[in-house]
Amino acid sequence: MVNLGDSLYGPLDPARTARLLSGPAVPSVMGNEDAILLEPEADPAAHPSWRFTLDRLEAEHLEWLERLPRTATVEGAILLCHGTPACDHEYLLEEVTSQGVGLRQGTEVDRRLGDAVERVVLCGHSHLPRTVLTPRGGVVVNPGSVGLPAYRDGSPYPHAMEAGSPHARYAIVELTPGGCRVELIAVPYDWDTAARAAAANGRPDWAEWLRSGRVPR
Repeated sequence: MVNLGDSLYGPLDPARTARLLSGPAVPSVMGNEDAILLEPEADPAAHPSWRFTLDRLEAEHLEWLERLPRTATVEGAILLCHGTPACDHEYLLEEVTSQGVGLRQGTEVDRRLGDAVERVVLCGHSHLPRTVLTPRGGVVVNPGSVGLPAYRDGSPYPHAMEAGSPHARYAIVELTPGGCRVELIAVPYDWDTAARAAAANGRPDWAEWLRSGRVPR
C-alpha cells in the first residue's frame, strides 16, 4: 500500500489518520496540503481548516510530515508523486483553463514527467480517478481520493474537481509481462456521518462535497 499525500489536512480526524498512516509500512509522499501544515502561518481564507488540523496533531505527527519525500520509487518501477514529480501543487493529468478542466495532452504529461524512467507513475492532487497512457509508453494512474471526492480551487483559474459520487477511492495496480493492470475502486462508506463532522467543525462546503461528490453551482 502506498499513500500519495494530502494525508492530514481537513475538518475530520487528523490525529487518528496520522496514527494510521505514519508507520513504516506505508510508503508516503508529501502533498501540497501536507506542506501547508508545516508553514509557520497560512492564509485562513485559502486554508480555513489549517488551524483546526494543527490543533489536533501532535509533535510526532508533524515530524512525520517533515520527513516525507516529494517523490519516491517502489518495486523499482513505480514512481510516486502528489502533483507532478517537480511540483506538488500542479496537476499532472488535468489542465485548468478559463473555460474549465480537461484532460491534458499526452505529450504535455510526458513533458511534466521530465526524465522519469519508471514505467508506471502514481499521482494524486486532482482527486479524479484516471488511467492514462502517455505517448512514450508510460502509464499514469490517479486513484482518486479516499476522503474528499470534490472540491473548489482558485488557481490557476477558479475551478471545481468532482468525482461525481461520494465513494472513497483507491486503485490496485499490477505489473504484468503484458503491461500494467489497473483497477479503480469506489467504496461505499458512511459519508453522511463524515459530512456531519465536517459541518460541525466549521466546513459546510466540505460537508456538501463529502455527501455528494459534487461542487454545488
